[in-house]
Amino acid sequence: MATGVLQRVSGGLSRAKSRAQAAGQVVAWSRGFTTSTSINGKDSWFKSLFVRKVDPRKDAHATLLTKNEESNLYKIQFHNVKPECLDAYNKLCEEVLPSIHADKYYPCELVGTWNTWYGDQDQAVHLWRYRGGYPALTEVMNKLKQNPEFTAYRKERGKMLMSRRNQLLLEFSFWNEPVPREGPNIYELRSYQLRPGTMIEWGNYWARAIGYRQHNSEAVGGFFSQIGNLYMVHHLWAYKDLQSREDTRNGAWQQEGWDEVVYYTVPLIQHMDSRIMIPTKASPLQ
Repeated sequence: MATGVLQRVSGGLSRAKSRAQAAGQVVAWSRGFTTSTSINGKDSWFKSLFVRKVDPRKDAHATLLTKNEESNLYKIQFHNVKPECLDAYNKLCEEVLPSIHADKYYPCELVGTWNTWYGDQDQAVHLWRYRGGYPALTEVMNKLKQNPEFTAYRKERGKMLMSRRNQLLLEFSFWNEPVPREGPNIYELRSYQLRPGTMIEWGNYWARAIGYRQHNSEAVGGFFSQIGNLYMVHHLWAYKDLQSREDTRNGAWQQEGWDEVVYYTVPLIQHMDSRIMIPTKASPLQ
């Protein structure tokens, strides 16, 4: 199976390179970076990446890539749980997190909560949405400090954890906003550490590429980091099972243009990671 995957990737990249050369583009790879020149002296290939002309000295990545920086802010939490405490941890979260999600007093929503199935074991992943951006996040934090139930939850939770980390994220403008789903589904969180300075490039390719990955409604959400590990991208996908995931991903290679996306975005990546996750009972994404 691995040989077949490599053959598809190799064939796809060769076709993409041939089309690029036929269009008058020469792509040079050097130490993981890409540069390009135009054979016919017209506008460079790099300029053609941009959906609209952007002066990076005047606009932040967040302004260019998201719908409205003040609309939705996301927080993703990774909790590494003591193996013997995972069941108790899940039960504790099921008792507390849905009540915060349902209470309009807090301008936040629980998008999803999962346990990692393949990837880091005994890990919980939570994704929260704050409508109103940073002010909403601050409001929720201040209100939760006054909530005795949440204070008790944090104290009890601390006894069960080995480590934890989080990131603040914005959503890409070209992805749909995550909405609750009926199950059963498995979820894949694909995380990409990009080379500094390549986020705009990534966003412009995926703005066109997302159409190749909508046929089975597998696209859930796409995010990029603002605080935490920077130049980090997270793509969240839903599948019925692992075989459905395999079939869907293989099907993308049959679509004209997908190979070009892979060809041009792979050099932007420093590191990537994949988690297969199972939603917990409290998750709106089932």
